[in-house]
Formats: sequence, C-alpha cells, structure tokens
Amino acid sequence: MVIDAHQHFWRYQTSKQTWIDDSMALLKRDFLPRDLQKELAENQVDGCVSIQAEHSESETLFLLRLAEEHPFIKGVVGWVDFRSAKVEERLSFFSTFAKLRGFRHIVQGEKDVNFLLRKDFLNGIGLLEKYGFTYDILVFPHQLGAVLGFVKQFPNQKFIIDHLAKPYIKDGFFEGWALLMKAVAQHQNVYCKISGMVTEADWAHWKQEDFVPYLEVVFEAFGMDRVLFGSDWPVCLLATNYSEAKGIVEDFIVQFSEDEQEKLFGSNAIRFYNLSTS
Repeated sequence: MVIDAHQHFWRYQTSKQTWIDDSMALLKRDFLPRDLQKELAENQVDGCVSIQAEHSESETLFLLRLAEEHPFIKGVVGWVDFRSAKVEERLSFFSTFAKLRGFRHIVQGEKDVNFLLRKDFLNGIGLLEKYGFTYDILVFPHQLGAVLGFVKQFPNQKFIIDHLAKPYIKDGFFEGWALLMKAVAQHQNVYCKISGMVTEADWAHWKQEDFVPYLEVVFEAFGMDRVLFGSDWPVCLLATNYSEAKGIVEDFIVQFSEDEQEKLFGSNAIRFYNLSTS
C-alpha cells in the first residue's frame, strides 16, 4: 500500500487560512477529498494522512468527518491546546475516534524560539504516550535546537519532523540545519517526512539537484526505517504538481532497493501512524 503521509484539506475562509497571503493566491479556494482522490489515483497512491492546518478543534472534527466519509483517508493528525489545563480531557475525547492518529501545533509560526520547551506545552505533550498518539513537529531550522531539547525529554514518544524541518533550500543555507538534523536523528523515536521541499526552494526555478544534499543528510541520518513520503498537497501546487512532487523523491531513491522504497512510500507510514490497511 502506497501512503501519502502529509496533505491538507480545507474550505477556504480568509478568517481561518490567514497564513495564505497574496503570493499563495492559488490556494485561496476549497481543497477537498474529491480533488485529491483524482491525484492519488493518477499517481498510484492508495491512501493518505490528513494534517491540520489551523489551531482549532473544529478543524480536527472536520477532518475526522471527511475521513469517515472517504476510506482513502487513513488517518488524521489534528490539534488540541497542549497548554490548556483541560488537555487530558480533550485527548481522552479524541481517543474515541479511530482515525485520529496524532496531533500537531504550528510551532514554526510561534515567535518564541523555545516554545516547545515551555512547561505548560511540555505537560500536554507528556500525556500523548498514554493515549497512543503521535506528534508532528513543524519548525524552521532556527528552532531545531529547541527540538533537540524537546525530544530528549520524551524518549518513548513517537515524533516526526515535518518537511525536513523546512531547510532554506532557496538560499542554499545548509550546514547548521544539517548538524542539528543529524543530532535530532540520534533519537530513535524521531522520524522524518520527505515532504514540503519544493516550496522551500525557488518556486519558479527549482531543479532536482537542489534537493540532493538535503535528502542525502536525511536518509543517512534517519535511515530507511524512519522516513515517510508526503506530498504536502495542495501547498506543493505553489511550485509544482502532485506528480512532480512525488517524482522528486522517486528520482532520488531509484538507487535504493525495492524493499527500501516500499518502506518510504508505505509501510513506515502505516507503522508510525498505526494505520488500518483495510
């Protein structure tokens, strides 16, 4: 089974998708399962994991409703307020939904570089293991130092870095990102999504070779058992189409065995998110 481990749905509202500025105008519309299903079929992808894009439980419930209606949506990564005194009550509530597999907070948007290390947030994260939930880490490279301190505190919690921690591919900044990613990868409970690269490059003029050094670091550091493919659809449409987003990864891993390729495109996602294959 081929799994796209990172994509989004939304009904566009300017008051909700505030991160979509004028440079991203093509994203200012609804993106729903019927739109993605066509892309999955054309690219031989069997299912997906839908990831939150706003800080609201209402969006999480919206994604769960879509997952109930569309069997190809194998899992949902939602949002709760980890800093709330009622976070365990909310985690208990969401544990009743079979397709709710984990949570995410858009940490990249937080001005506090040490947001992940604040006591109230840590208290909430510390409850995830009890309910069997995963946590997606969405950060920029300058926040990776905090990520390192963060994951050290929860050695049994399943974490995954979204979008290779969004390296500055367009600007060619590499060394600091690479050093910290290698350090984070030393923690065996941390995985990495091979996703979102194309929108960190020059949207109009990217080349396949732009991504090679970043991919080399991630595959060497995390190994083939802790990497997952994600399209980041529809955000990837800012710079490419679904087929090319998938093709960037396919072209790089042609050097790997069939078994290794299957891990990246399927079994690792099924194992990490504990997805149903039916």
